[in-house]
Amino acid sequence: MIHHLKGRLAEKNPTYVIIECGGVGYFVNISLHTFSKLPDGELLSLYTHLQVKEDSHTLFGFAEKSEREIFRLLLSVSGIGSSTARTMLSSMSPAQIRDAIANGDAPAIQAIKGIGVKTAQMVILDLRDKILKVYDIDELSTTSNNTNKDEALSALEVLGFARRQAEKVVDKVISQDASLSAENIIKLALKNL
Repeated sequence: MIHHLKGRLAEKNPTYVIIECGGVGYFVNISLHTFSKLPDGELLSLYTHLQVKEDSHTLFGFAEKSEREIFRLLLSVSGIGSSTARTMLSSMSPAQIRDAIANGDAPAIQAIKGIGVKTAQMVILDLRDKILKVYDIDELSTTSNNTNKDEALSALEVLGFARRQAEKVVDKVISQDASLSAENIIKLALKNL
């Protein structure tokens, strides 16, 4: 219903922000991942997910579409509610969650506070095929935990490149030299995009 909000940042906390849009202040729940990506200026734009229940309407905000997509996938798993999904996104980046699910890495998911063995296995069982299909991947390489790769992908997305296309090119660049800095990965990737 509400796709995104763009307005003045009225209040900023690690768990929520208040965004003023057209004179209305929206209380938006956020993860620590989104909090870390918030700009210092007053103008803010967040992708949102509106959760409607009998007794409440709760708005969740995300700095990136990919984080919102992971949040929605997590909500589709039986036993995972919005607070657990937000805790997961506060403990790990969306890319780390995606990679853990795609690789079947239950211990990484269990490391999140409040996630037990059964829940971790349920997340992997329910979402593995969806993650592999949505992100068009067969199996993820071990370099996927590379922060330089994540920075390069974020930069390429900002430049307007599709994530899947950029990820394939970045993986190819990293496979040739895994020690590259984010800047060099971006430069080499741009030559191949």
